[in-house]
Amino acid sequence: MALRALVKLGLAGGLLLALSPAQAAKTIYCCDVGGQPVCSDMLPPACYGQAYREIGPQGVIRKKVPPPPSAEEIARRNAEAERRKEEEALAAKSRRLDQALLETYQNVDDLDRRRDRALADADRSLADLRVREEDLMERRKRILPDAEGKRGQQVTRAQAEALRDLDSELASHRSVMAAKVREREAVRQRYEADRERYLELMSSARRAQH
Repeated sequence: MALRALVKLGLAGGLLLALSPAQAAKTIYCCDVGGQPVCSDMLPPACYGQAYREIGPQGVIRKKVPPPPSAEEIARRNAEAERRKEEEALAAKSRRLDQALLETYQNVDDLDRRRDRALADADRSLADLRVREEDLMERRKRILPDAEGKRGQQVTRAQAEALRDLDSELASHRSVMAAKVREREAVRQRYEADRERYLELMSSARRAQH
């Protein structure tokens, strides 16, 4: 028969002495409510959602069960688990990138040669774009031989349309040039970052060998 009464515990043994032999052979579940122990041979409803103790027949606490986590604690645990998951993913990605870096270049001189070739290719593309820009500017000057865009200058409709077309083409062309300059800088920075990391990895490998 389940115990439903409040039992004040001074000593766990005192509780067991107050129980019948059949009850004393069972595990007793106790929690504190309002500073007073509430005990039963089944978990009392008053102990739901609280920390409680499991007491054996000899009055020895077998197990202490903590209270269930609050919503805030669950949220913190989930956030911490997500943070650890992201860190592990980043670490795995970093290891893959390092391995790829070591497999891509034979040595730092090989890396430098590839960087120089990539930058030379970008410089040639920029040089071609600048030639094209100069050609567009010359065509514009031929439309207005006296002064490019001079205020008060009389131009024909055909000249005005040609100027608008050239100005539009120049704007687009310069946008392409600006993008190419940014691309070249991105290539330079990527190779510099790869070079720095490559040297770090090689240095670490040498230290590991000693």
